[in-house]
Amino acid sequence: MSEPGVQASALFIDLGARVARTLARLREARGVTVGCSARRAVWSHGKTTLYEYLPLAGVPARPGTRPLLVCFALVNRPYILDLQPDTSLVRRLLGSGRSVYLVDWGNPDEGDRLEELNDYLEQGLGGCVRHILAKHRTAALDLLGVCQGGVLSLCYSALHPDQVASLITLTTPVDFQTPDDLLSKWVREVDTGLLARIGNVPGELLNALFLSLMPFRLMQQKYVRLLTGSADRRAVEDFVRMERWIFDSPPQAAAALTQFVRWFYQENRLMRGTLELGGRLVDLKAVRQPLLNLYASGDHIVPPAACEAMGRYVGSRDYTACAIDTGHIGMYVSRKAREEIPQRIISWLEARPVGRSRRRRRPA
Repeated sequence: MSEPGVQASALFIDLGARVARTLARLREARGVTVGCSARRAVWSHGKTTLYEYLPLAGVPARPGTRPLLVCFALVNRPYILDLQPDTSLVRRLLGSGRSVYLVDWGNPDEGDRLEELNDYLEQGLGGCVRHILAKHRTAALDLLGVCQGGVLSLCYSALHPDQVASLITLTTPVDFQTPDDLLSKWVREVDTGLLARIGNVPGELLNALFLSLMPFRLMQQKYVRLLTGSADRRAVEDFVRMERWIFDSPPQAAAALTQFVRWFYQENRLMRGTLELGGRLVDLKAVRQPLLNLYASGDHIVPPAACEAMGRYVGSRDYTACAIDTGHIGMYVSRKAREEIPQRIISWLEARPVGRSRRRRRPA
């Protein structure tokens, strides 16, 4: 065999060996766990559960700090924020000595198909807020809203300003019709009348929609890289955890999803100031709390322009916007998620004692 032929044969054998090792590690990693921080359920309503995270060993509580409530999206599972110890946003927040809570929306079934957005806002998120305020005997808490959960958090802060001392949003859109929003362009063509009639929407259907936005990068490319690379046991376990989260989306209550699609994506009511929930107008100018807006510069699901619009509509005098150099999922699990994002949140909260206001800051 010629020298080039020998080299090609050796490369092929090496590739085959790497694929075989990775496949073996994938089989071993099927039982990996997700969610690494200890927590306990402290309140529930319907399918919604409020979890309190237990303090980390050796981390003293910080007296005088407000409790922090994390509100995640309805369309995904919140354990992405606590997937594994070294990338867990929850653990970094706990490491600051704060009391941290999380809203988990659970699994809607056909009995929940008529649940509306206002039900999730007032009974779900509102119930969690009221429980925390009563337990800590405080008038207001800090609220961290993530993606769709950030939209709900904005609405809640506008309607209940006295209960939210400061607001942090992560990958949260305000303008749902920016030119580069592929998801918006697709969703605007959905027949919401039909959507409301067919019942709850399976999570698998929403997964297919999100993956179809960038099919090569989100599907074929990542599997090719995994199989042909030199993935060690840790890398394979990380991959399996992410895959479990990506394909573990809960079903969506028909009424709430229909309202979200129509009111936000198709009619852009939040930005236009025409959104009403429970008969009350949601005016973003009423969001006057200190506000930290973190978003991803490479986001294909919530484009930067959709998040940047927030600064033009909220009423906060203490508004800080910051673009992070990563993608949508990277905001939760990348090196940026491990290092930059938690530190920005913690330092921003610590710099804002009660009653203090600051000028607006330009996006970083």
